[in-house]
Amino acid sequence: MRMTDLERCEIRPGRLVEWTLHPAAVAAAGALPDDARPPAYVQESHLRTSRSVRQDGLFVPTWLGTAFDLPGRVDLDVLQAALHTWTLRHETLRSGFRWSGEEVRRFTLAPEAVALHRADIGHFSDATVLTRRLRDRFDAGADALTWPNFLFAAVVRDDGASVYMAFDHSNVDAYSIHRIAAEIHELYAAGLSGHATAATPAASYIDFCATERTDADRIDDSHEIVARWRDFIARCDGRLPNFPVDLGLDPGGPLPEQKLLHEMLVDDVTAAGFEAYCRPYGGSLVGVLAATALAVHELSGLDVYRTVVPFHTRATSRWADSVGWYVGGAPVEIPVAQAPDFDGALRLARDALRHNRRLARMPLARVLRLLGADFRPTSPDLYSIVSYVDTRGTAGSERWQELKAYGLIRVSYGDQVCLWLTRLHEGVQFACRHPDTDSAHKNLRRYVERLRELVVSAAREGAGRAVTPTPP
Repeated sequence: MRMTDLERCEIRPGRLVEWTLHPAAVAAAGALPDDARPPAYVQESHLRTSRSVRQDGLFVPTWLGTAFDLPGRVDLDVLQAALHTWTLRHETLRSGFRWSGEEVRRFTLAPEAVALHRADIGHFSDATVLTRRLRDRFDAGADALTWPNFLFAAVVRDDGASVYMAFDHSNVDAYSIHRIAAEIHELYAAGLSGHATAATPAASYIDFCATERTDADRIDDSHEIVARWRDFIARCDGRLPNFPVDLGLDPGGPLPEQKLLHEMLVDDVTAAGFEAYCRPYGGSLVGVLAATALAVHELSGLDVYRTVVPFHTRATSRWADSVGWYVGGAPVEIPVAQAPDFDGALRLARDALRHNRRLARMPLARVLRLLGADFRPTSPDLYSIVSYVDTRGTAGSERWQELKAYGLIRVSYGDQVCLWLTRLHEGVQFACRHPDTDSAHKNLRRYVERLRELVVSAAREGAGRAVTPTPP
């Protein structure tokens, strides 16, 4: 599923229909007692960051979403039933947060109280106007500081419909987004055939949050993981790392607007050759990090490349079908100046991941709290990430191109660089959200071109020979 924004996901004119949580359900939620299960640390950090940035006078939408087509004349009643069943399947969607002083407390709506309200907005003949309408509605309806914090829409035409779904990030991660199209298609097809399925619940992300937080609260500031993060941050001059090229940022200026850079990095044949080359070292993620470290070294002259690499925290199969924000981050340091060539960089990247990957199991927000430093968030992103996800095993992924399926990123404001590389059946897609400055444009473009050169070069050798890594 290609990652992009609303402006680039082939929105076409048609009749717009929206689904929100029914007003009666919203009213019922207002009278609910607290849910004893606390927010995950990543959720609480997200809410506090959103509130802090909002208090500084800036509205920064941070929702994620998906878009996909339903071919053929669409039965809106059946689609609504499919959306309702899917919503009931994932408990996080009927759970929200409220503030009690400085505490964040959870509430959760009972399944029987969940109902969707459908609104027929009307026909849009201009795709640009329709795109703006969807963006504005998602900004308001999938906001971190309000509830409900998700919104569904469909643009209906005679030959089918395009479905758009947006969620505050506290509810979803990339794995969640990738699964939605197939789930909705399955539920919709069952409804059309008259064999609609019951809303069998998936494992609850809220239960995971409670367990993860209990485990995280057992550590203190003397724990090895805290010490490792403390040392990493100290080597980053007391900050979490940004992408180490000149981004043209004004240190005392306002939070800059961002821009999305996205394109196919390489095709399937090249991606397969790159995988073959990198496999003895641990795979394509290792290769991407090694290539990035080399490219950044050439661009910036820095001897050590530092970043945070996200890993999913779905440690057991129980959570495989669950929608939620199952992500932790691992600090990675690659002393790239020590690498004589790409193979040397691969060994360094492999060793860095082996050394630190398990740190992703401990929520970083918990670690930062224990460090006691002032990490008051002033940007929606606390650090730069490099993410690599292979989606080819995801249900329905072979039809994503046919169904015009996309993962949606909201690009608004921020001073960090976030990179997503997605392995598709067609190749590797690159997407990057970065500050909208001339320096960032120039340097990110130079980085992408050098990254592509390194991947293509390794792929040529990977396609032609078996690789045996040199012992470290």
